[in-house]
Amino acid sequence: MEEHQGPPDGPPVYALRSVFRVYEMRREGDRLLYFGDPIVSPDVLERHVWPLFREAGYEVTLEVRTGEHVLVAEPHTTGVDGIPWTNVVFALLTVLTTLFAGIEWYGATVSLDDPLSLLQTWPFAAAVLGVLGIHELGHYVMSRYHDVNATLPYFIPVPTIFGTMGAVIKMKGRIPDRKALFDIGVAGPLAGLLAAMVVTAVGLQLEPVAAGPVYSIETLNYPPLIQFIAALTGADLNPPGARVNPVVVGGWVGMFVTFLNLLPVGQLDGGHLVRAMLGERQETVGALVPAGLFGLGGYLFFVQEEALQAITLWFFWGMVAIALAYAGPASPVVDDELGRGRMLVGVFTFVLGLLCFTPVPFTFVAM
Repeated sequence: MEEHQGPPDGPPVYALRSVFRVYEMRREGDRLLYFGDPIVSPDVLERHVWPLFREAGYEVTLEVRTGEHVLVAEPHTTGVDGIPWTNVVFALLTVLTTLFAGIEWYGATVSLDDPLSLLQTWPFAAAVLGVLGIHELGHYVMSRYHDVNATLPYFIPVPTIFGTMGAVIKMKGRIPDRKALFDIGVAGPLAGLLAAMVVTAVGLQLEPVAAGPVYSIETLNYPPLIQFIAALTGADLNPPGARVNPVVVGGWVGMFVTFLNLLPVGQLDGGHLVRAMLGERQETVGALVPAGLFGLGGYLFFVQEEALQAITLWFFWGMVAIALAYAGPASPVVDDELGRGRMLVGVFTFVLGLLCFTPVPFTFVAM
């Protein structure tokens, strides 16, 4: 094979020869396949070939097919191809589940003869979906800024007390460097927290609703950030004979989700931030997270035995953290250092996350 040969729109063979000896090339649909033998480690190989393929408009991965090493290059794109029907359907279903969840938060009466009566709970649904959606859009916008392929947000409709299990976006492309990893990771929590703070402040100015347990929840405990907003606005988090407006619950959900997302482990936002800030030392931090969550659950078990739900919650997240730590965070192609500015923003973001934490998020009515 002549060294200058190669697909007309892909990198030439000679550009790869210092890290990958190509002996065959093939086109498979819109993908380019370079069969050969790597002569360096996979990490070094990726750092060398990734910018070459990206410049040609491709995302590249090293695969092993029937014992042969092959560089598989797929067209790089960051745009939305057509109408994202799956995203749309999941979003509409989540609108319905959050509207239904709001029925009990408002103590509303919905008639089957008048389906539009369900819309009376729209402020709660808008608060929850707005905070979660803005969080994920923060990730999406920064992904587009750094030319990393990512999906639009997928909302998760679940008929729970909040009507949803959150929202996610899927990263389809590699992260070019630590700066991009940090920016994409931090944009979600900061955007979502800003939205949650605004929603909370607005909700505290709305009329309280009738008192009484909601979904068997006797007490919804507020993190320091909500208490600060209430003090700043002069609002009462425990109005006499009533409960705060359910819009405040939307802000509470946003802050609780932000705290969980900022746990510094695996593919969570906190895991990405610590990976960007500390490099491979993130593995040590990630390994400590499950122990911290199990320790918190154990502490509550011996000190506040009545907080059974919180104990179960933190033990559950301890198990999740073990799986996340095993999977690990995303790794950037170029593992360079972050600047002082981003490091300070990272520390500030984790401090905000701690202000969203409460050891016992809620307590249920004793049976």
